[in-house]
This record gives sequence, C-alpha cells and structure tokens, in this order.
Amino acid sequence: MSKVLYSVEDHIALVTINRPEVLNCFDYDTLHQLAETVDRIELDPEVRVVIFTGAGDKAFSAGADLKERKTLSQQEVRRNVKAIRDVFNHIAELPQPTIAAVNGYAFGGGFELILACDFAISVPDAKVGLTETSWAIIPGAGGTQRLPRLIGEMKAKELIFTAKKLTAQEAYEWGILTRVVSNENVVEACKSFAGEMLKNGPVALKQAKYAIHNGMNVDIQTGLAIESKAYELTIPTEDRLEALAAFSEKRTPVFIGK
Repeated sequence: MSKVLYSVEDHIALVTINRPEVLNCFDYDTLHQLAETVDRIELDPEVRVVIFTGAGDKAFSAGADLKERKTLSQQEVRRNVKAIRDVFNHIAELPQPTIAAVNGYAFGGGFELILACDFAISVPDAKVGLTETSWAIIPGAGGTQRLPRLIGEMKAKELIFTAKKLTAQEAYEWGILTRVVSNENVVEACKSFAGEMLKNGPVALKQAKYAIHNGMNVDIQTGLAIESKAYELTIPTEDRLEALAAFSEKRTPVFIGK
C-alpha cells in the first residue's frame, strides 16, 4: 500500500499522507515517497494549486514515527531529519500555491508541514503544536525558522519552549491557520478556496508567490527589484492578452498558463 496518495483533478493536486493507523506519522519510506511526489508536482504544468492532507479523520500528521526512531542509529536519525527538512523545503519552494487541509492532530513534523504551505484550513477539533522539546529534541524541519516569521519571535518561543498544543481556534487567533471550517470535509473546503485562485492567471499566481517569498527577508529596494523582475515575466504571456480581450468582450477569461 502506498504511504503517499496522489491525484490531480481540475488543476488541483491532492497529496495524502496515507498512514492513518499510526496517525500519518513520517517514517523514512513515507518521506521518500513524499519527495518523489513533490518532484512530480513541480514539473507538472497541469497542477496549479496543491492540497496536502492526512488519511482518516484523526490526524493530519503526528510527526516523526517514534517507533521507527527507537530502532535507528544516530546516523540514520540524521538521515531522516535531513530527508524531512529537504522535502518540506521543497514544498515551501513549490511555484504553485499550497494549502494544508488540517483534518486532525498536527504535531511536530505535521505542524512543520503546515508551516511549509502557503495556507492552512482546519477542522474545529484539530490540535497543533511543535512538541519536540518534550521529546528532548527541537523542531528540525523548519519549525524554528518558519514559525517566528509567521507569528513573531516571542510567540514562537512560547510554543516551542513549552511544547504547547493549540486548539484550531487558538491557532487561528495566533495567525497560524487561514481559517477554521465547520464543514466535515476540509478537503472540499480547500478545493473551494483553490477554486478562487484558479480563476486567475496561473503564471501570475506563480510569479506573485515568487515575489513574496523571495522579497520577505531582503531590504525594500531589493524586494521591489524582485517584484519588477517577476512582473516582467507576465508581460509576454498569452494569458495577459487573454485577460485584456475578455475584459473588452465582457466575458470570463480562459487562462492556459502560458
């Protein structure tokens, strides 16, 4: 049985961590399959938005597979940490917008997967937390870097130093979740949100994401130069001309991603 499920429909890729019996924890094999899937997404021109979720209704992901960790040598632990860090970095750098469909518990690496996505939509009864210090380790897949950038240094220290677990509503109030939905099928809520983005130019979405991500941690003038370069890439596209034609003809534009 595949530990990572992948499908594409209407330009939306759905990636599901498929280990519900162990709360969708990440063992090395799962990380390897996830890395292969992310490689595939990056190169697929049909994929315009990506949704990540977990199988079942209990957990998005409870993080590292601790049963596996007990059997690993120190070198193998380092291998696993590098694997999860690398794949989450790749997810964060995907050109397409990404959404975490948080269907349950998201602890440790599960929370770090949320942080690697552009947006996170959650069910009300989910709980999230970077709980690594309670296991005498620290977040190793981007948590110490992405969380402070998202919610500020002091609040990030509070969550990491105390291994605090937040309810979905608390996580929303802290600015970690995009929204909390009462809809039982959070994936459908994410697809609806993705549909709002899919109305717009695919090249423009990628370039807007590129400009924001690469301009966040530089001075304003460098950021403006990045924005200018990203804008330049949209000018020769067929989609830009289609948008202008659709406006003049009073119809909905049909974008092709070119």
